[in-house]
Amino acid sequence: MFIDSHCHLNFTELRTQLPEILQAMQQAQVERALCICTTLEEFDSVHQLAVSHDRLWATVGVHPDNEGVREPSVDELIELSQRPRVVGIGETGLDYYRLGERSLGDMEWQRERFRRHIRAARQTDLPLVIHTRSASDDTLAILREEGGFGPQGAGDLPQSRGVFHCFTESVAVARAALELGFYISFSGILTFKNATDLHEVARFVPLDRCLIETDSPYLAPVPYRGKTNTPAYVPHVAQKLAELKGLPLEQVAAATRANTLALFQGMAAS
Repeated sequence: MFIDSHCHLNFTELRTQLPEILQAMQQAQVERALCICTTLEEFDSVHQLAVSHDRLWATVGVHPDNEGVREPSVDELIELSQRPRVVGIGETGLDYYRLGERSLGDMEWQRERFRRHIRAARQTDLPLVIHTRSASDDTLAILREEGGFGPQGAGDLPQSRGVFHCFTESVAVARAALELGFYISFSGILTFKNATDLHEVARFVPLDRCLIETDSPYLAPVPYRGKTNTPAYVPHVAQKLAELKGLPLEQVAAATRANTLALFQGMAAS
């Protein structure tokens, strides 16, 4: 059985087809999926999916690339995270891909937003869902500055944990993330023929630190590349990961399922 550790079923492309999507998940042996929040404005719709369907769970957070939306406070993130079936904080992180004419100094609002998510995760003992694009150095630096990661944690709060989702960075970044105690999640990009650098990362990351995801409705894996993605396609990511590691699909499915439930502990209930 497979788990999709990151999807957006509340997005228009998917929410209008939810019965069909849930049926396709069942047929593909995808037993659970984690619905990721990207703005506070959409949180209620994401949360409603989780409380209405016993195979779905939710997170709360504001995506780093979303501008002109309600900014989260630490207290608000903590309050919303206490609702039933909310099992993580994010997605959060840094995204410098669309800087345009702005400098890195102009992105302080992103860095401050990221820090608030980290602090909420530490205070709630919930995992972080990290998005990083063209910003890995700052992402790692802020995680280290905020503390609580790695073998010891920091202070009186629990050791922090989380996942770098839809990973597309280098082996060096993966190594640094692993050293901080993070999991690495692979999406349909892993199945793309030209993703040779990512294939190297997938071979490098230990199986007990790997997750799989769709990030649907985006990034559909081969053979569905270019089409609307759904959680039912996550077995194709697992198959490619198994191929790259030279392991049976069943072993990869079991390991990534166990890893997801170990990280997002609330999903293990039921």
